[in-house]
Amino acid sequence: MALTILCVTFLLFLIIGVPVAFAIGLSAVCTILYEGLPFMVIFQRMMSGMNVFSFLAIPFFIFAGELMLYGGIADKIVTFAKNLVGHVRGGLGMSNVVACTLFGGISGSPVADVSAMGSVMIPMMKKEGYDADYAVNVTTHASLVGALTPTSHNMIIYSLAASGKVSIGALILAGVVPTVVLALCMLVAAYFVAVRRGYPAGVFPGWGAVARSAAAAVPGLFVAVIIITGILSGVFTATESAAVAVLYAMCITVFLYRTMSRENFLKASARAVKTTGVVLLLIGVSATFQYLIGLYQVADLTGRWMAAISSEPWVIFMLINIILFVLGTFMDMASTILICTPIFLPIVVQYGMDPVQFGIVLLVNCALGLNTPPVGTTQFVGCAIGGLSVGEVMRTILPFYGALTAALMAVTYVPGFSMWLPHFFGYQ
Repeated sequence: MALTILCVTFLLFLIIGVPVAFAIGLSAVCTILYEGLPFMVIFQRMMSGMNVFSFLAIPFFIFAGELMLYGGIADKIVTFAKNLVGHVRGGLGMSNVVACTLFGGISGSPVADVSAMGSVMIPMMKKEGYDADYAVNVTTHASLVGALTPTSHNMIIYSLAASGKVSIGALILAGVVPTVVLALCMLVAAYFVAVRRGYPAGVFPGWGAVARSAAAAVPGLFVAVIIITGILSGVFTATESAAVAVLYAMCITVFLYRTMSRENFLKASARAVKTTGVVLLLIGVSATFQYLIGLYQVADLTGRWMAAISSEPWVIFMLINIILFVLGTFMDMASTILICTPIFLPIVVQYGMDPVQFGIVLLVNCALGLNTPPVGTTQFVGCAIGGLSVGEVMRTILPFYGALTAALMAVTYVPGFSMWLPHFFGYQ
């Protein structure tokens, strides 16, 4: 009965529009009151959930991404991407995919990626005669790769939700190839839609222009290289790498590019504080929720239910993908990771999937949820920039959604996409 109360109240709060963090917390409160447990359990679990040293990486990564966003790096990345692939049919769409992929590598946030790239690319594409729905769909889907990049704080959250059993370094490496796969799938989708709609090709500016724009963009992109090499070499931990990323972002935006004004610095700081507060609140209330999930053995119950359906690993993985997709349409990334990891991680390990690979599968699923109503954070941001309703964008979303779904299936059923680099660098 207590488990029923936990699940029903959680779904009810979501349906009536209660913010996810409060829905998680209130459902846990209702269950604890029903069980007659001391109310102090809630505060103890919240504090123990947030009082983890590794979580210091989260505000640092968020702040580094905001500094990159407000430091004017997006314009240099857009110029480089346009010079590189703008001459292909539907060149601005292809440039958009490349720019979103590159900026996602330094922001680590799909929402920040849409905000930065969308504000530049969507008006530019509309001005050049591209349909607004195409511009929005390309931007919102290509930006999702930010969830898999080295600066993604969601990787930190997954590692800790897995009780620290998954190396952050392994996760960072595991996200590299899937990021390329997602970007390639998006390039294919953007190209074929552009051909079908008859969008023009741009003019190639020459390799000299490509080289000059690359030289301007590389310092901003180098933050991902610093993080990866620093962790792999043992020079600093993931938490220290996040602090280094902030310092580096400050140096290049203030001293090299000279684009960081006092006003933009204050905006970046305010946004970082707000986002960090939301994430830590989710972590705190989810710790209580996780305690109840463990108490009622939800992972065991779910595993037995799935085993009754099939004993084939590919069927189990497909069921988990479907469940994660549905949950992702109602919840944001952090809450989905925190709630679903302790439930599904023991199950996928039982059926032969590595915890590192599952982390990437989970992140891709959560990223897809960011582009799916009713939550659909990235889609709402893109639609606001493009001046379209969600319904107008959804009518032409299938080629782009299909491309990312194909990438998800590849990451789920081909372990090498996720595990080759971690194994190459000695992560077992």
